This record gives sequence, C-alpha cells and structure tokens, in this order.
Amino acid sequence: MRTLCASTLIGEFFVIGFAGLVAMKSDDASMAVVWTVCGVAMLLSLLLCGMITRPGGIQLGWALQIALIASGFVVPAMFFLGVLFAGLWWASVHYGRKIDEAKAKWAAQAETAEP
Repeated sequence: MRTLCASTLIGEFFVIGFAGLVAMKSDDASMAVVWTVCGVAMLLSLLLCGMITRPGGIQLGWALQIALIASGFVVPAMFFLGVLFAGLWWASVHYGRKIDEAKAKWAAQAETAEP
C-alpha cells in the first residue's frame, strides 16, 4: 500500500505546484497567499509519503484529497484533477491493502512450507 499511495502523493506534489503557477495569474489572491497555501500542501504531500502506514496517515491523505478538490474554486481545472486524484487515492488504498494481505498470506504459507 505504501508504494501505491506514495506514488499518488508524489504526483499530487507536482500537480499542486503547477496549480500554483496557474493561480498566480489570478487577480483574486496575492502571490504570497498562493505560494503559502501551495507550499504547505506540497510539503504535506511529501510528509504523507512517510506517514502512510502510521495512524492517521490515510485520513490525512483523504483531507489532502478534499483540499485538492476544493482548490477548484481558485483554479477550475482542479475540480477535475482533484476528483481524478481522489479516485487514484482510493484505488491506492483499496488495492494496496489487498496486495499487503496477499503478501502476508504468501509469507505465512512460505513459512509453514519450509521444513
């Protein structure tokens, strides 16, 4: 699960950075506000890569997905990208857990099969 989720978060890191470049052109927010918000979100996405398996890591990832969708109010394309990444996040968590369960099952079978 960790690899799939971290891959999604790294992709989000870049998307958030590019969204910041687009948001700079907006007259609604100052450059300082845009880069403070984007910087915090980018830092959170990187820190979450190491926190995936810790308690609350998945929930923080979901909070980031919600924030990414909500950023569509500043950069409209982020509505689509946010939903896309939320779907990737769901798939990473869902299928990552299934892979981890299968690996644990195979490891247990290998231990019992050894003489």
